[in-house]
Amino acid sequence: MRFTNVSILGLAHVDAPHRITSEALCERLEPTLSRMGMGSDLLESASGIVARRFWDVGFQPSQAATLAAERCLAESGVDRRDVGVLISTSVCRDYVEPSVACLVHGALGLDASCLNFDVGNACLAFLTGMQIAGNMIERGQVEHALIVDGEGARDAVEATLTRLRRPETTPRDLRDQFATLTLGSGGVAMLLGRRDLAPEAPRFVGAVERAATQHRGLCHGQVDGMYTDGKALLTNGILLAQDTWALARESLGWDEGALDDLALHQVSASHTTLLLEALGLDPAKALSIYPEFGNIGPASVPMVLSKSREAGRLRRGMRVGLLGIGSGLNCSMAEIVW
Repeated sequence: MRFTNVSILGLAHVDAPHRITSEALCERLEPTLSRMGMGSDLLESASGIVARRFWDVGFQPSQAATLAAERCLAESGVDRRDVGVLISTSVCRDYVEPSVACLVHGALGLDASCLNFDVGNACLAFLTGMQIAGNMIERGQVEHALIVDGEGARDAVEATLTRLRRPETTPRDLRDQFATLTLGSGGVAMLLGRRDLAPEAPRFVGAVERAATQHRGLCHGQVDGMYTDGKALLTNGILLAQDTWALARESLGWDEGALDDLALHQVSASHTTLLLEALGLDPAKALSIYPEFGNIGPASVPMVLSKSREAGRLRRGMRVGLLGIGSGLNCSMAEIVW
């Protein structure tokens, strides 16, 4: 899928205010870790995650998404009355219904004519939302599309800590629920628009996707935690990424040296390192945020992009690759020309 008339008019992220260290989480698990003969640095040493962020107690995903959206709209200068569609891509939700998109739409005071809906695709949802919005802009259905994401890990992490502190917790329980303890929080928003309205803005070139849903049982997320077969998830995710990379070479003209910067969905140190090695990509091109922010789900890729811009890494004309793997398994790779 390639686009000719889609640009990024705004991009903004919001970091949750409370820094929670891996050391602090392991201190709360000390009885369990001690009983299993595991070190107090287990979480950081195994994942490379030093800390993650939490919102205040009771702070909702729609509030995080709304904060990021307000910043994004202010940066773009686009009148919110001109937004034709709002797409929320959050894994976390305020309620089963109404949709997060509905809540953000109301909080922003968007026009009644603005479509709004949620998209669910695990950690790839933001990239999926970009593609849906790009198609709508390309075909002339809307002129501006706002994609938002708000994630909050506090409740899932707290529930998991409570379960893992039980005397009957086994090493397998710890292994299966370990990934929940890597989760972080944040908010991000991106405004896409017709390229002819902002010809100097970064251009959304297109994206490719591949599925390997025979591995759909490797990661199951619930409101109160996530259960994974980490080793199999990593192995099969890397294989799927290699297949998707081959498709990107064909469809987007990628090779090992084509991309100037990378925005990766970041799960852990091992995941990031092995993905870069498998695709033959330069680690210096990938800003690492997982040590301080953990795995922020579908917010991860756009937040890396936003933080890369904030750090001054992105310059006009650079080809930027957006790469993600989501439970299911699915993989998506997209390109932006800055």
